[in-house]
Amino acid sequence: MKEIRMVDLATQYQRIKTEVDAAIAEVLTSTQFIKGPQVKKFEDNLAKYLGAKHVIGCANGTDALQIAMMALDLQPGDEVITTSFTFLATVEVIALLKLKPVLVDVTADTFTMDIESLKKAITPKTKAIVPVHLFGQCADMEAIMDITKQYNLYVIEDNAQAIGADYTYANGTKQKAGVIGHIGTTSFFPSKNLGCYGDGGAVFTNDDALAERIRMVANHGQSKQYVHDIIGVNSRLDTIQAAVLDVKLQYLDEYAAKRLAVADVYDAAFANIAGVTTPARAHNSTHVFHQYTLQLDGMDRDIVRQKLQEKGVPSMIYYPIPVHKQKAYYNSMYTNEMFRSTNKLCETVLSLPIHTEMDAEQQTYIIESVKQSLK
Repeated sequence: MKEIRMVDLATQYQRIKTEVDAAIAEVLTSTQFIKGPQVKKFEDNLAKYLGAKHVIGCANGTDALQIAMMALDLQPGDEVITTSFTFLATVEVIALLKLKPVLVDVTADTFTMDIESLKKAITPKTKAIVPVHLFGQCADMEAIMDITKQYNLYVIEDNAQAIGADYTYANGTKQKAGVIGHIGTTSFFPSKNLGCYGDGGAVFTNDDALAERIRMVANHGQSKQYVHDIIGVNSRLDTIQAAVLDVKLQYLDEYAAKRLAVADVYDAAFANIAGVTTPARAHNSTHVFHQYTLQLDGMDRDIVRQKLQEKGVPSMIYYPIPVHKQKAYYNSMYTNEMFRSTNKLCETVLSLPIHTEMDAEQQTYIIESVKQSLK
């Protein structure tokens, strides 16, 4: 049996090696390493896939969030609402721009923004909401967009973990994650469902004026060369990474289907084990399973992890400490009652290996190892 990894990028690369190597070689031959034609080609292809009018590549997912907020011209002191159960980058950029992060709880089942908590957090200073499509499925975007219309707020989707997921509205219409709000952002970190071989990110929008500002912000605030109309940053998608991503984009739906098949087997295996809760699937979103995350109640998670490690099965905890308990983001206004689901999840979640290259032998071994480690 092959070594079990959380994400098997090595085997994935071998399957697409010929295409990837040719794409990289083309960039090397052209020597257009910055803003080469492969960048626009990938942006256009991703826009077509997502149903977005504009895709603007950038250096990484954190930059994508920062560029989005800068493009909206949010001002110091403006409040931006997001969840406490997320990777810190979501909140970090809010604070870096001297905006005020306002944290809310998530649902206990889908791990995405809790709508009632969101409603309670809105104040006259609220200017934007950043729902996080965590672990591979969408937040309740129809409800969130209804709220933003009521209060005239912006929505920036943090779509780093759910690219390719479909959101279904009450009337049956569908949209891809990341193109529902005013702006969407994503990361192309190597382990993502659509990952490059270094760092990369992108910003999406269907608003022409916003797209122009996003491009300016990402390019030193320039409207044209040496003409700087607004404050900007230097953040661009590397040509080699764009070439790799354009190859992998062709396989994104296939990759999602493979992850879903792995999740289905896990679900069946762990369905009736006391104290184990398998990932819920939102009724209004497909799940692309960036992570497969169990909840372990009434057991010592660290001991389970140690037993798995001894059996050669890796696991991860996303996320052991919520943002509202991080020293850098402490706020006396937060109480445990405000984050009941978040606090519990941080104590109980455990993510298992899930990727496009997992074979039946590996998954059977993982399942049996988990069952033994729970005893």
